[in-house]
Amino acid sequence: MNRHCITGIKTLEIMDNRGNPTIRTYVTVDECFTGIADVPSGSSTGSFEAKEIRDGGNRYNGMGVRTAINHINTEITPALTGLAPTNQRAIDRIMIDLDGTPDKSRLGGNAILGVSLAVAKAAALALGLPLYRYLNSGAHVLPVPQACLLNGGLHAGNDLDIQEYCVMPVGADSFAHGVQMLSEIFKSLYEILLARMGKTATNSSEDGGFAPPLSSSFEAMEILEQAADRAGYVDKVCYGLDMAASGLWDPEKKVYQFEGKSRTTEEMIQWTQQLTRAYPKIVSIEDPLDEKDYSGWTEFTRQFKGRLVVGDDIFATNPGRIRKGVEEQLANAVLCKVNQIGTVTEACDAALMARANGFPVVMSVRSGETEDAVLSDISVALNAGLFKTGGIRGSDRGTNYNRFIEIEDELGPLAVYAGHHYKGKLN
Repeated sequence: MNRHCITGIKTLEIMDNRGNPTIRTYVTVDECFTGIADVPSGSSTGSFEAKEIRDGGNRYNGMGVRTAINHINTEITPALTGLAPTNQRAIDRIMIDLDGTPDKSRLGGNAILGVSLAVAKAAALALGLPLYRYLNSGAHVLPVPQACLLNGGLHAGNDLDIQEYCVMPVGADSFAHGVQMLSEIFKSLYEILLARMGKTATNSSEDGGFAPPLSSSFEAMEILEQAADRAGYVDKVCYGLDMAASGLWDPEKKVYQFEGKSRTTEEMIQWTQQLTRAYPKIVSIEDPLDEKDYSGWTEFTRQFKGRLVVGDDIFATNPGRIRKGVEEQLANAVLCKVNQIGTVTEACDAALMARANGFPVVMSVRSGETEDAVLSDISVALNAGLFKTGGIRGSDRGTNYNRFIEIEDELGPLAVYAGHHYKGKLN
């Protein structure tokens, strides 16, 4: 049997949905199968993430990626040409070792990830398999989409401090039905915002949700629940928040600047208790405290043990940091962003470590995305119960919704929609 091998790697500097450059990588196997992958980028980034390399200077306001592309062309390509694309772990390890830093800051996490993703896609094509099936022969779970329909923080130009207010269609019959529910809730939300605050309230955020001129999380949740009720789905949805609290932390004063007040960790916990008592269907709370507020995380998790306390910045999709989180009970769920760690192998290892220790996995896009739907395939490969998709508009968001619908159709009767079992207790 002929051994497949990498015969070429090509790169382009393309644009993401925020008007910033990013990397598109083409990996060719056997001179005929080409995997194409785009690299996402975040705006709300933690200090423990793999480091992107940007060019600096005046071009693209310093955001160009020609330096990272040059690293692919001059160092990564010679190291991988001729190797078997089906040995993903070995290929990712070669790039990690070639970089030689703990955060991929020499070659760039964006350079390494583009190649890692494209290799996986090319290998799947060479074997005639969809990517989710190539990564896991037992892939069959369609996640509950955690759709960010209202936005604040760094993802919106309003006065809401919480970054994302999400709707989760747990009562849907299928993923496709969940998308229908989200679309109808989104339209209802548009009508409510337009009637209450005028057309500027319907402006879009970076994540594809609305960015209305609000400053109160209680009011945001009231409007979101009204929209679900008007659409007829109030009993079939739950809600999730991304507080992105590292951006609220004042390291000098050791307080959180939140909704017009300086608050201690204890006061942030008390405030969140008040919000969840008012809106008990908030079942998921992401990054409620600063990424280094470890004792606060442990106490928060203890007090909210009935809900998902999701670690994003604190874990950075890093298996070592997740191990620390398990040992110290810093959270009880893990957000998985592939570009936080920088390779397919490490992202899958992080998710599997979380699941092995009883931490549900929430897959997630970034604010800076393209039309590449690779994360949908990876989510299904990991049988993740939740996928944070962004809003319900824009091709950068719709591409993931549509890919999940395709996969659900391909799987047919084998497909299982996570629904109320989003924490991972699935057949």
